[in-house]
Amino acid sequence: MDEGSHVGPERAVEALRWAAAQVTAGDPARGAAPPKPTPAEHRALPAALAREHLDSLLVSGHAETGLDALQATGMLDVWLPEVASLVGFGDGEWRHKDVWKHTKQVVRQAVPRLAVRWGALLHDVGKPKTRRIEPTGEVHFFGHAEVGAAMFRKRIATRLGLDGPLGERVHYLILHHLRASQYDETWTDSAVRRFAREMGDGLTDLLDLSRADITTKRPHRRKQGLRLISELAERIRSVQELDARIPALPKGLGTAIAAAFGIPPSRRIGDIKRELEARCEAGTLDPGKDSEFYVEYLRRHADELDL
Repeated sequence: MDEGSHVGPERAVEALRWAAAQVTAGDPARGAAPPKPTPAEHRALPAALAREHLDSLLVSGHAETGLDALQATGMLDVWLPEVASLVGFGDGEWRHKDVWKHTKQVVRQAVPRLAVRWGALLHDVGKPKTRRIEPTGEVHFFGHAEVGAAMFRKRIATRLGLDGPLGERVHYLILHHLRASQYDETWTDSAVRRFAREMGDGLTDLLDLSRADITTKRPHRRKQGLRLISELAERIRSVQELDARIPALPKGLGTAIAAAFGIPPSRRIGDIKRELEARCEAGTLDPGKDSEFYVEYLRRHADELDL
């Protein structure tokens, strides 16, 4: 067929329906694949229709099978070439896992919330552009989260109409998908507070994606990874509950500051306390300590705070 001539989306729609049938166990329509549409026929699909089927497939119980079906029909090549580029990328030649197999497993393991499943599908799309092979054979993907998030915003989101709150959340998940895995037991409470503050209201989705992103075949490493994420979640909950019960700064701190620095009761004392509260909220200063703790902190940062 001449792809320059007018073509309709009928065969692409048929292929999409067939792919959708693959995610429903026991559906009699799970038969042989229909004729593979041409790229032009795929491009003739309305973006809204493509998105509708992709959303439905991603949150299904057999999304991994559906993704293989989309690859077989050629839809990934047209609508998600960034994902198609993961197929066969990292087959062991360069000592790193097959990224397509890993991606499908992460999608399958992810909770079936739309934003998390989209984040699972797209979290590693920056890897092909960032692979670096050292002379030793060691492989790195430095900056792949940032590159992948930029690819999503510039191309994928526009192509598929992934905008609004859903698009913002998917971008956030791609950008930050490595953050929770950096946690270890040595983090202070201040570091935990700072992490929670920086991650904001997407924290639950991020932790769920981080759990799904553990695909190691080594049981002890998988168990350790899941344990650390659960520990991080529990520590976040604990410090947030503590902070909600205990005022950030103790009573009498203003009097202690005045005495320590020779500042008369004034608006200046209030400004200093507000700065300390802001640092507590930002996670750079522990809340709930006694007055001497904060006076000593002010002494150490006197030049910075003009004291």
